[in-house]
Amino acid sequence: METGEVRAGPTPLERYSTTASSSARVVINCYSTSFSLACRMLDQNSRTHIANVYALVRLVDEVVDGVAREAGLSTKATRQALDSLEAETETALQTGYSTNMVVHAFATTARSCGIDAALTRPFFASMRNDLIVSTHNATSLDNYIFGSAEVVGLMCLRVFRAAPNAPTGNEDQAAAAARRLGAAFQKINFLRDLASDTSELGRCYFPGLVPGAFTNDHKDLLVADIAADLDAAAHGLVFLPPRAQLAVSLAHALFSELNQQLSQAGAAQLLAQRVSVAPWRKAAILLQVVGVHMTKTLFRRPMTHEPEGPR
Repeated sequence: METGEVRAGPTPLERYSTTASSSARVVINCYSTSFSLACRMLDQNSRTHIANVYALVRLVDEVVDGVAREAGLSTKATRQALDSLEAETETALQTGYSTNMVVHAFATTARSCGIDAALTRPFFASMRNDLIVSTHNATSLDNYIFGSAEVVGLMCLRVFRAAPNAPTGNEDQAAAAARRLGAAFQKINFLRDLASDTSELGRCYFPGLVPGAFTNDHKDLLVADIAADLDAAAHGLVFLPPRAQLAVSLAHALFSELNQQLSQAGAAQLLAQRVSVAPWRKAAILLQVVGVHMTKTLFRRPMTHEPEGPR
């Protein structure tokens, strides 16, 4: 910059994109204390990108989870709203602009981190199924979980792997772990939301699950399946940059605590109320995860040897 030259402020598009990302942070802070807490462990750039991804996912999820219906939209009108939102998202992926600030924020992240329609289309397809499918068999559930959750894990992975200090290589292992973590989170939410899904939305995600005959044995099998996903996902932490490792470790720990609570709750309890982690317990988990991360970081640092002074 030459002497006397005044640096220009942000362009209109830069200002708009910054404001869009600010709106995305409002979404994650209002809708998920667990993900919001984990995101605080990330570097600023990754934190913004993850919030942008979460905001779109939440926006779409709310369309099919009763908000549109409560506003008076028919199933057909809700489907049209969802289709329009998908079309707007794909246009924004191509152009880098949307009049919908949440979509614009997502597109900014997607174009920066390599997220494309190969991941957004399965997501919208699963959300669309929620409007017409109330029960699943094993195959349809696997397809639903891939589209609704595993691709979101892959989106987050692309954000983390785009960070300047991200490890390289091991793409297949990293992707497999991201998918297992997304699947675990989704299955936990299925069990947590069992009461509202069955009574309010008329959905039953797990094959063969009949609300009136949901037993502790059935619940225990589901909890064990989730635990296996969480265990597999933990092996993928080494493929993430350090701050992402901390954030994902915290999210993993919070959802592991939820799975533990689900294992202790009775089937009848899950059909009546939603399980959650108490704030004091979240704080304790945060301290534990940060402590473990700091210890690992300390021992990963190469030892330096100062020259000895005169005796």
